[in-house]
Amino acid sequence: MDERSVAWLSVGRAAVPDSVKQAVLSVFPDPIDALRADVSAMGSNRQSLAPQQTLDSFVRHDEMRRDIEWLSAPGRSVLGFSDPRFSRLLREIPNPPTVIYCEGELALLGQPAIAVVGSRNPTPVGCESAMRFAGAIGDHRVTVVSGLALGIDSVAHRGALDTAGSTIAVCATGLDMVYPRCHRNLAREIKESGLMLSEFPPGTGVRRHHFPQRNRLISGLSLGTLIVEAGLGSGSLITAGFAADQGREVFALPGSVNSPLSRGPHQLIRDGACLVETPSQILEALCLAKVEKTGHDPQVDKPARDGGILDFVDFAPTPINEIAQRSGLTIAKISAMLIRVELQGLVKTCAGGYIRLR
Repeated sequence: MDERSVAWLSVGRAAVPDSVKQAVLSVFPDPIDALRADVSAMGSNRQSLAPQQTLDSFVRHDEMRRDIEWLSAPGRSVLGFSDPRFSRLLREIPNPPTVIYCEGELALLGQPAIAVVGSRNPTPVGCESAMRFAGAIGDHRVTVVSGLALGIDSVAHRGALDTAGSTIAVCATGLDMVYPRCHRNLAREIKESGLMLSEFPPGTGVRRHHFPQRNRLISGLSLGTLIVEAGLGSGSLITAGFAADQGREVFALPGSVNSPLSRGPHQLIRDGACLVETPSQILEALCLAKVEKTGHDPQVDKPARDGGILDFVDFAPTPINEIAQRSGLTIAKISAMLIRVELQGLVKTCAGGYIRLR
């Protein structure tokens, strides 16, 4: 382990505001030099600091052993604000982290990325949409960023992985912990072919106020943020707000007017977010549509129709008798057509009949 990496760990553990750390690093970009710098006259909180104090004097050295042990494993890195490998997009946000802890493929920090976030309790339609959009984004060699949370976040990560695309999971805990625990296998896959990232040092557990902090990094790493299903109180709307404040694009996927999970995206659209119906609309808006594809072609933007039967199936449970009444077709003919479109992934059976997915 090199001295500079240990120095970045020390900077991360220094108990002073990030504004002070970044003021020091703007003068002393090398963390080794920064630790020796007098921080008393730097940053917005300089009046609370005693004169002639170095950054190193604020380091919690008793916690460094855990950090060094964590960093010693293969595939793990710590990057500081002035490190050339640090994400350029993340460096540009109003309140960037001074240090980020990473596990996986660091090169993804320099690649174009789009965030996909949404409800922790999505509908089947929401899950299908998140999977489809993330798959198409990943298929165009654009990284999918999300927060490893239950619901839309985990589906977005899975959608990218399943198309051999890349994904970044931004965590609200230290990287030696996985939250929620049920996503340990997913986290392992992301570490192997994507990137896990956190601004919180090893040993940091679940704390409520860390989730909004995490959300600003999700949007900060991304050229744009897509919201897929979100209630009006959803944390996904916080992510969308950060994206707007950071000057990034906000995209919203509309849904049924009868669904509470459509209210968040619809409110964003009223507030000026870009309404999207296909992944290509996002890629084109961000000038990424011509990025070379991975070779996987899910045809996600061109769903085949079967006799127009989809025109009679709602994006909410639709009884087969209702489909028959609307279409004027027999139950037998409708059943045969529905089997075909279900095999194409265009509808899904449910307790109330059928749900249209695209």
